[in-house]
Amino acid sequence: MSADVNTPVGWEQARELAYQAGLAASAGAERIPLTAGDGRTLAEPLRALTALPAFPTSSIDGWAVRGTGPWRPVGRVLAGGTPPPLTEDGVCVEIATGAMVPDGAAALIRVEESVTGADGRVTGTPRPMPEWRLPGEEAELGEELLPAGAAVDPAVIGVAATCGYETLTVRPEPRAALLVFGDELLTAGPPGAGRVRDSLGPQVPAWLRRYGATITAVSGPVKDTLDAHLDAIRSALDTADLVCTTGGTMHGPVDHLHPALAELGAEYLVNTVGVRPGFPMLLARVPGPDGRPRFLAGLPGNPQSAVIALISLVAPLLAGLAGRPFTGDLPLVEAAVPVPGRGRDTHLALAALDPTGRTATPVGHVGSAMLRGLANAHGFVVVRPGVKVAAGDLVPFLPLPLLPGERA
Repeated sequence: MSADVNTPVGWEQARELAYQAGLAASAGAERIPLTAGDGRTLAEPLRALTALPAFPTSSIDGWAVRGTGPWRPVGRVLAGGTPPPLTEDGVCVEIATGAMVPDGAAALIRVEESVTGADGRVTGTPRPMPEWRLPGEEAELGEELLPAGAAVDPAVIGVAATCGYETLTVRPEPRAALLVFGDELLTAGPPGAGRVRDSLGPQVPAWLRRYGATITAVSGPVKDTLDAHLDAIRSALDTADLVCTTGGTMHGPVDHLHPALAELGAEYLVNTVGVRPGFPMLLARVPGPDGRPRFLAGLPGNPQSAVIALISLVAPLLAGLAGRPFTGDLPLVEAAVPVPGRGRDTHLALAALDPTGRTATPVGHVGSAMLRGLANAHGFVVVRPGVKVAAGDLVPFLPLPLLPGERA
């Protein structure tokens, strides 16, 4: 693909291109312990290994009765046991919540709605609806509970455990490395004397982890020479499916990323995106040392722009690599105030949500080089090209990522 920076790809198209590229490169599966599944992605459907429940299960503490009362107690049924059947009318057994209902039982009576007489017999009236769960009420044997591509979270782990799973078959976690370009950056202490502190090296790995990646390496600042860039990229590609770089996406005198990609035989998937902030950013496919494609995402050097590149290109790419579903559809929120557009580009406006999560208010300190606004925001109001947002309008909202496995 051409590297022409004068023809940026539309933001929504760029996200779809990144996702499809990742999905095409997604492959493989691994079996892991059930308890290690949080944040992973199912590689095959999760099916019920047995009917759920597997046997008729009491929903109450009380009595399992047969025939008409009063009933003569003949035993007790606790959870975890297999009771003998009730074979004659006029008898009952004491039963605990979660216990298996014996064959022959006609009804269950709650202990608080029963009376035990002086003769030891039990009287009471069963409720109209049965007080037990029937086999297969939640799922039939072999029924698909979750499809391949579903994200595993604690609730999914619980469902799998209920079915009797001890392991899960999941997609391999995408591996990501970060290279910080710009040998003028400080890596410790406060900025000064013409040098700024690197903020992307500490934060980008955390964003990548929230999008489901395993971090294999964080390196830099990389020296501002073509040879140093090539060496760093080749080294990162040895262990990573995705290499993210910071800075160097333009064509200045010390911007060596484009020449390095040409030297590596890379194919541009996206080269600049019509989004503000965030210009310029890129995504390229690089031949891997084992013949399997790898990816390089070029993030701008300005911190907020780099984060926008992450959510625009890296997040959908990682979703594809993990085999997860991805959709460009976003939830709608109400704009509390007017939000300006950016002409022919999409505008991602940092915003905070009210306690209801239904109204978004833009935050301050949102320059490309600023992070204060990002630290006070929940995500971005998406203003599409040519759109003017007025107070009260419903607008798409792109939330910042949760921790792996968390529900929105």
